[in-house]
Amino acid sequence: MKLKQSDLDRLIRPNVANLKPYSSARDEYKDVDGEMIFLDANENPFENGVNRYPDPQQRDVKALLAAQKGINTSQLLLGNGSDEVLDLLFRAFCEPNKDNIITLPPTYGMYNVLAGINAIENREILLNENFEPNVTEILKIQDNASKILFICSPNNPTGNSFSIEVIVQLLTSFNGIVVIDEAYIDFSENESWISKLSEYPNLVVTQTLSKAYGLAGIRLGICYASPSIIEVLNKIKPPYNVNELTQQRAFERLVNIEDVMDEVEEIMEQKEILIDALEKISFIKKVYASDANFLLLKVDDATIRYNQLIEKGIVVRNRSTQPLCENTLRITVGKIDENKQLIQILNTLN
Repeated sequence: MKLKQSDLDRLIRPNVANLKPYSSARDEYKDVDGEMIFLDANENPFENGVNRYPDPQQRDVKALLAAQKGINTSQLLLGNGSDEVLDLLFRAFCEPNKDNIITLPPTYGMYNVLAGINAIENREILLNENFEPNVTEILKIQDNASKILFICSPNNPTGNSFSIEVIVQLLTSFNGIVVIDEAYIDFSENESWISKLSEYPNLVVTQTLSKAYGLAGIRLGICYASPSIIEVLNKIKPPYNVNELTQQRAFERLVNIEDVMDEVEEIMEQKEILIDALEKISFIKKVYASDANFLLLKVDDATIRYNQLIEKGIVVRNRSTQPLCENTLRITVGKIDENKQLIQILNTLN
């Protein structure tokens, strides 16, 4: 049975529900561009571009994102990278040493790390042999203390997107928050789950500017959810969690969205070229289907091949320690010359 908006109240930690959020100087007076003398925030008065506190609600960036995604700014929260967004979700909904989350390995490792930091049990249900969620086992293992289900789609490190039918089944049957991590959605032909926010009150979608937008260095993560969930997260986020320089660079990149799309198109073209070349190399046993900007490869001996590539000056990721990923390497799609060099080197290895 699908969760109702009213059901979300029971998921929020009581101390968070009763919390009165901190009110910063820039929350109380918002028009920082006005012709005013600002003596309210104990700032250094000498202008250098960053002597004033940043907008705590990042209004310009949110307005631009909301317009591009077709949603309201009340459905948006920005964080210091996606990891802060994920951590806020833990702190809002998961009671330490009491509640649990469910994750689906092999998947993004920070879910488990954040569970440990927040003293939350992580119940792991492995993906099946096709790297799809095992719905029966997920629903069997949940209980009243299961607060969040993390779904990474397209998944890292496997690269595949999960089927729509499977995700719908989980959204309608899981008793808590369902977080769909879409860090790689810009490389996929599938529609973002942002379009379903109004349909599923327990749905949270996270995205990032680190991948397709090429802004990993500025650390900007994005959370899309119902206004009620965003309101809860806003209560507990640090007042100035996204700095001024990050807001400026994000805005500049979002304004030039055509440049991002051009880069994504080139990456996707290069991925197809890479796939064709990699499938012809004898020690590569399988190139897994990918909706991301990387490829997972099954090889004869991942440790040997990883070290050989390191010796040749190429760094990839050995994912063999992950469940279902024995003897696999994860390779990011690079620039044209980098990809050519990778293939040349791979063809010389014995």
